Amino acid sequence: ILKGSRDIISTYYCLLLFANGIIFELGYGIVLDAGSSHTSMYIYKWPADKQNGTGIVTQHSECHVKGEGISSYAGDHGGAAKSLETCLEQAVTDIPKFRHHQTPLYLGATAGMRLLKIRNATESDRILKEVEDKLRSYPFTFRNATILTGQQEGAYGWVTVNYLLENFVKYGFVGHWLNPSRESIGALDLGGASTQITFETSEKMEDKDNMMELTLYGQKYTLYTQSFLCYGQDQFLRKLMAQLIMTQGVKLQVIHPCYPQQFNESIKLGEDVFDSPCTRDYRPAQFNPLMSITVVGTGDYQNCLDNITKMFSFDNCSYSRCSFDGVFQPSVRGRFMAFSAFFFTHNYINTLTKISITSPSQMRKGIQLVCNMTISEMAKKTKQQQKYLKNICAVSNFVQVLLMQAYGFDEYSLPSISFEKKAGGASVGWALGYMLNLSNLVPAESLELMKALPSGICVGILFLFIILLIIALGHLLMIYRNRKTKEEVI
Repeated sequence: ILKGSRDIISTYYCLLLFANGIIFELGYGIVLDAGSSHTSMYIYKWPADKQNGTGIVTQHSECHVKGEGISSYAGDHGGAAKSLETCLEQAVTDIPKFRHHQTPLYLGATAGMRLLKIRNATESDRILKEVEDKLRSYPFTFRNATILTGQQEGAYGWVTVNYLLENFVKYGFVGHWLNPSRESIGALDLGGASTQITFETSEKMEDKDNMMELTLYGQKYTLYTQSFLCYGQDQFLRKLMAQLIMTQGVKLQVIHPCYPQQFNESIKLGEDVFDSPCTRDYRPAQFNPLMSITVVGTGDYQNCLDNITKMFSFDNCSYSRCSFDGVFQPSVRGRFMAFSAFFFTHNYINTLTKISITSPSQMRKGIQLVCNMTISEMAKKTKQQQKYLKNICAVSNFVQVLLMQAYGFDEYSLPSISFEKKAGGASVGWALGYMLNLSNLVPAESLELMKALPSGICVGILFLFIILLIIALGHLLMIYRNRKTKEEVI
């Protein structure tokens, strides 16, 4: 009987897998996140046979393009398009062939291309066209290749965070979408060329440019969202270097208080510092862009912090409250998730000091310890190359000033920030929110109008289950009768 039962279970399982393949075919979507420092490709999947465009969207796979972001290929014809080939070939493999032509393909470029647009609009347009032509050459359904605004980047990041944490809806066991009645979580994103803050607020929006209204699953959300161009970690580090050169003068050696002790490097004034719209205000009237200078690290926490604080303007606010540079911001409220470079900075501090950042004092203590370390101490603790460690002190202080002084987190609200790389099994960023919005996978209708599965499919599953149950019982009865017959013969 046990052997017969195993056979029934195996048969039942195979039939379920077969039914699953028929009923739950998967749909796929591809988003290329063309950031300022690199490009990442994310493939998402969801049940293809959905009602009203709803479905549980999860991350299927990802691929990180080698080299820098597409904006770095200015002047290099064909370079940006070619850089994407390896990841696009992976997408061809990862997605079933019969789904290729039904798979939407998007590319969103962020602050790196926004800066290139300012510096050289012709080159920016050329790169986008070149990339579009490359994407169209693959067997997917190309939708668009565009440059996102800072506000879009922030809002899509917020959608991603709250979707992955099931703050909008939760999939119920009985096949219905349920409203979990949770408060939304704010999103903090730190990229290479810009940083974004987005959160739900009930306060009066004094600057309408910061307001975005979304209706998701019948619920209306009023968001505050702001993007600060040139305050991503890479561009901010350029600005810091430019300020140090401006303060100390253009000479062969510059002291850098944020670089670790025992570390120095050679840089060029043009390509490494002043060839960016972000350093325009620091640019000397006369300088040789090809000139090389040596930057010497001293690992001076307080001097580093003071230099970084000077780069934020906390004066001249024409609103009831500002973050910095005269930009309106209501008070932060509720919980937040900080991702991208926020996560990596937090992780470095924790790895190097074993200090958990649960308060402003703990943050200061951790960063002081980091800034006092030599480059060799850092390398020993992290097992990483020096080029990845030289900016930890600077970026840590930058994050401290940005969160505490600019955004207004304090001893009560700082612990509400969760520093994450992934949520719900997917990488956190704007890419998922972008695809959900453009492909209508997050509808505006209320939950009462939707079911996770169409009723016809639910009936089909129930019918299949009953048939399988009858077959299983019949099979068990036959085994029992055969065994009884053998016993009687004996």
